[in-house]
Amino acid sequence: MSTSTRESTHVAQLTLHQYASAADWAERLEAVGRHSIRYGLVLVLLWIGGMKFTAYEAEGISGFVSNSPLMSWDYQLFSKTQFSALLGAVELLTAGLIAARPFSARLSAVGSTLAVGMFLTTLSFLFTTPGVIEASLVFPALSAVPGQFLIKDVVLLGAAVWTAGEALRSVLNQGNADSVR
Repeated sequence: MSTSTRESTHVAQLTLHQYASAADWAERLEAVGRHSIRYGLVLVLLWIGGMKFTAYEAEGISGFVSNSPLMSWDYQLFSKTQFSALLGAVELLTAGLIAARPFSARLSAVGSTLAVGMFLTTLSFLFTTPGVIEASLVFPALSAVPGQFLIKDVVLLGAAVWTAGEALRSVLNQGNADSVR
């Protein structure tokens, strides 16, 4: 074998080795991202859900709820603190269901679907809450609060849609699949 052929073979082997190493690294990054999305969503729901049991948070959401055609009627049935606690309980339940993915894909799919509905509802506040658009700027800019506070739910909605799809796919592929991904 000539020197140039050996060098070419060596370069090709390095490239294959480097590719395999990079592909392995990419797969690990994807796995970390997958778990970060699911359990980051769970953390956010636990934290925000837990806060709903405080008077501070009950008052904090009242402007969103009272201006929402979807939710303002709730204050006719419940006080601000009662409704906030009810919402917090739903958020905590939703977080628990999503976190159950290693044990039950079906429960995780249900929790993720609840989260999708929740984030669609909160995103509707972009259109119903006064002060979302910063009027002093020449283009439709979001105000810091409530606009920028609400727009983050686009990412949370995407995470919930992804976790719902992943868990549902597992259920459909394996019947009543409770496999760990």
